[in-house]
Amino acid sequence: MFLNGMTEDGLWGTIPESVFMMFQMTFAIITPALITGAFADRMKFSALIWFTGLWSILVYPVVAHWVWGSGGWVGPAGLGALDFAGGTVVHINSGIAGLVCAVVLGRRSGYGHENMAPHNLTLSVIGAGMLWVGWFGFNAGSAVAANGTAGMAMTVTQIATAAAAISWLLVEWGKLGKPSVLGVLSGAVAGLVAITPASGFVDPMGALIIGLIAGVVCFFASTSLKHALGYDDALDVFGIHGVGGITGALLTGVFAAEAIGGTPGVIEGNMAVMKAQIVGVLATIVWSGAVSFVLLKVIDVFIGLRVDAETERDSLDLALHGETVQ
Repeated sequence: MFLNGMTEDGLWGTIPESVFMMFQMTFAIITPALITGAFADRMKFSALIWFTGLWSILVYPVVAHWVWGSGGWVGPAGLGALDFAGGTVVHINSGIAGLVCAVVLGRRSGYGHENMAPHNLTLSVIGAGMLWVGWFGFNAGSAVAANGTAGMAMTVTQIATAAAAISWLLVEWGKLGKPSVLGVLSGAVAGLVAITPASGFVDPMGALIIGLIAGVVCFFASTSLKHALGYDDALDVFGIHGVGGITGALLTGVFAAEAIGGTPGVIEGNMAVMKAQIVGVLATIVWSGAVSFVLLKVIDVFIGLRVDAETERDSLDLALHGETVQ
């Protein structure tokens, strides 16, 4: 059973256990879904099914228990690491797995030579808008009640997301000479990711700073770092979710306010929480990365990971599923 740390104050009794468990399962569902963005257009559907299923059994539950479980060694029952709504459990976890997948599968055909920008920015805007609104359900909902904690979580989520969208836009404008809609969308997602672990622990000013930092850090992770290392992360799962999750987890330890979530951060003189945040981040990186790598190699031996060149050229939708998107 994965129990969010916020339930320890008695809020657990305010909702049926089955409802809470269904809410927690949405986190388990979305995490492997995020990973798929890193290796888009390359993996066999059969390999995808096996990897997603095994990863959901061997990786996600372990990290979720570490951080949120009543006996977890990373979270409140152990070191005391803070993760209100999944910065470590969901985003670092999926971001590292996505990076491993992208490296193991290799680049898409034509990567670096052909234009692989989103084919429909209108749909991208609609999708990002739906994501922004839906994120309130994850962050505010993690309070497990309609109370002040949920209200503050919703407020800081809005602030950090808007701040990250602006900071990504500004740094992109300064570095590339042109501000873009795609940049604003990417920055917004980076802000959503970074504020997720902090949403129940920081005040609006902390959220503003976290968002501004996340937009800049994730921009460079998704551009300069990716180009320098040469991996093909199709939807910047590592650059935004992985790096954004790490950034948010660490900054949670800095800006946590005792008046908001009951735990002071570095700014309020509590250095121990930063140690817990660092250990939690490193443990997740090691477990997610190592197990993901082993799963991919085993699957590759038995059924193969990557589609052939002709299938990749003709599109996976048409070749594997007999349908296409116009």
